[in-house]
Amino acid sequence: MAEERFDYSYDYRTVLLFIYSALFWGVVGILIGLWISVQMWLPETNIAPYFTYGRLRAVHTNGLAFGLGVGAIFGITYYITMRLCKRPLLFPRLARAQVYLFNIAIALAAISLLAGATQSLEYAELEWPLDIVVVILWIMFAINILGTIFTRREPQMYISLWYIIATVIAVAILYIINNLAIPAGWLKSYHLFAGVNSANVQWWYGHNAVGFVFTTPILAMFYYFLPKSTGLPIYSHRLSIVSFWSLIFTYLWTGAHHLVYTPLPDWIQTLGIVFTMFLIAPSWGAVINGYYTVGQDWEKAKNNYLTKFFILAITFYGLQTVQGPTQSLRIVSSLIHYTDWVPGHVHMGTMGWVTLTVVACIYYMLPKILKTEIYSIRIANLHFWFVLIGQLLFSITMWITGIQQGALQKAVNPDGSLKYTMVEIIAKNYPYWQLRTLAGVIFTIGMLFFLYNIYMTVKKAKSKSS
Repeated sequence: MAEERFDYSYDYRTVLLFIYSALFWGVVGILIGLWISVQMWLPETNIAPYFTYGRLRAVHTNGLAFGLGVGAIFGITYYITMRLCKRPLLFPRLARAQVYLFNIAIALAAISLLAGATQSLEYAELEWPLDIVVVILWIMFAINILGTIFTRREPQMYISLWYIIATVIAVAILYIINNLAIPAGWLKSYHLFAGVNSANVQWWYGHNAVGFVFTTPILAMFYYFLPKSTGLPIYSHRLSIVSFWSLIFTYLWTGAHHLVYTPLPDWIQTLGIVFTMFLIAPSWGAVINGYYTVGQDWEKAKNNYLTKFFILAITFYGLQTVQGPTQSLRIVSSLIHYTDWVPGHVHMGTMGWVTLTVVACIYYMLPKILKTEIYSIRIANLHFWFVLIGQLLFSITMWITGIQQGALQKAVNPDGSLKYTMVEIIAKNYPYWQLRTLAGVIFTIGMLFFLYNIYMTVKKAKSKSS
């Protein structure tokens, strides 16, 4: 029997629109991040009422998590799904409509947060009308992703598709449950859960938002693009599957480690800590798979600029998934909880693991779509070193600050009174906060190299086609 042939007509236009949107919101989010880092040590840069730290910080986190992060996830996931399923998107017009609704939602989110409309829940600040829009966006995404997978022309399901399916299902459940609220007007609502129950549900959502926005879809990208960019087969598909199911089972139980030493019952705190410690194993399954894949030819790490991005990204993922469980332990949490150690930890994941993976995927994907070569590998290498130095300086500075803050807050005089006032502790933070701003500037310069490289690559492709 003759082999059946298919005419694949991939909807790359939707992919590109999501990537361009993500880059735009990424610029906005990074610049706001720089601004609020300055506000920490230069209070006069707080401009009341709309541009104070309290309002800009929510715009920064939402702009980067959802504008840059989810925007890139939408675009790159569509690309991966079409390629692995060997068929176009099931509903390309629905995906195109999703692009426009996505950008409208992010813009309205920024405006509402600047206006002070917030549910006051971490990563879930948006008020209920925008929550409904987010759910509609995710339904549009789910219909296309699941529909395309279920009607795929390739019978085998590579590990990236498993991570994508988990992302679609888990994020839907997490977001809807945590954002259940009682409306009290168009821009005000009250969380359906109250008191300690509200905190417990919020951090079940909050930590799993990290798990299923900043982990599973990024692992899907890593597993797809690392072999593609290096030309090396993934070391062990079996290890990737075992790690996947272990990760999915474990992650959903870990949120309570955010609430150590709170009124949450001790047994729930302990449950969260135990599962968080176990999380090291499946996380490092992916790390080992990445290292052993490139280990087949380590020359790739020198000669292939994309390999540097992917290997450093998975390294930061590995470090973060050891640091996170360690700091959930009660003895460690008593020192660093509610200090700058925590943003140092978070930004190792976002600036290191997530950003390095996403930009490497775009570096690989964009020239393929546009049928050209990347404008400058030299600029890409400059980009790599700037973001690496910026990220390390940022995180290490915050870890030192956090340890100092924790130690000063716990210091007591012989009579048991606190040795330092809060004003004295804050004053000691200033040099480190200034270093954090410097780290942000270095990181931003690296990202500007990236944007210039992408812009010139697109321009190059247009000049070739005209």
